[in-house]
Amino acid sequence: MNIQGSTRQQTSAAVWNWRDGASGWYRDEVVVEEPLEIRVNDRALSVTMRTPGRDEELAAGFLLAERVVSGERDIVSMARGCSGRAGSNVINVALAPGVHLDLEHLTRHVVANSSCGLCGSATIDAAARHFPSVRSNARFAASWIASLPDRMADAQVTFQRTGGLHAAALFDERGDMLVLREDIGRHNAVDKVIGHALVKRWLPLSRHVLVVSGRTSFEIMQKALAANIPVVAAVSAPSSLAIAFAQRSGQTLVGFVRGDRVNVYTHRRRINCGEGGR
Repeated sequence: MNIQGSTRQQTSAAVWNWRDGASGWYRDEVVVEEPLEIRVNDRALSVTMRTPGRDEELAAGFLLAERVVSGERDIVSMARGCSGRAGSNVINVALAPGVHLDLEHLTRHVVANSSCGLCGSATIDAAARHFPSVRSNARFAASWIASLPDRMADAQVTFQRTGGLHAAALFDERGDMLVLREDIGRHNAVDKVIGHALVKRWLPLSRHVLVVSGRTSFEIMQKALAANIPVVAAVSAPSSLAIAFAQRSGQTLVGFVRGDRVNVYTHRRRINCGEGGR
């Protein structure tokens, strides 16, 4: 998949769909996810994952929230790229004279480096170097995968009372739910699940399935790869970068897991049409 920087907000992906016992391939529309590097006076400040479009507004809002600027007069210009080089995934903000950039008081960590011209492929390559690809011969039935979100929802005690939390749950190949965690943030819920597995000395999780509420992003796939989880299933859609990362990392990515259907976007070999957990 070509996911170079652009202003496209959607793309298409090949999907294997199982629904009520019938299966087949088709093309599905998926939302684009790419990194945006925000630079101030040609200095790297932050990288955030986003859907392309309105990037200048995103950068301005970020700088306001970080108290780098207090109003539109503090910004002289915004341009794509840096140091005279083009880059659709880089916004370089020029501050007005007298506006001081205090990096020590930023609330977010600076994760960008001195390079520019970021693209999805570069982000995947950088992340993939930290962990090897998943190696697992575990296989799971599509009908069993389809049942997992309901099982997770039944165990979401705080969500049932508040309706305001995301969840992540880890299932083993026998079908047992080993741990469920809730949090206002999807990524936090995943971190809690993987952290629990780490403390319990369960890693690597090469024969397990991670189930998440909401959509699947690049960062969730990256976290799952760190724990060597072969299958990630979500009740909603994956992003384009999540699909590309999963393909590169040997992970099976499943989306729209709802009752009688599943969409498999990568490494379909781990999902079969049989009954039971395997």
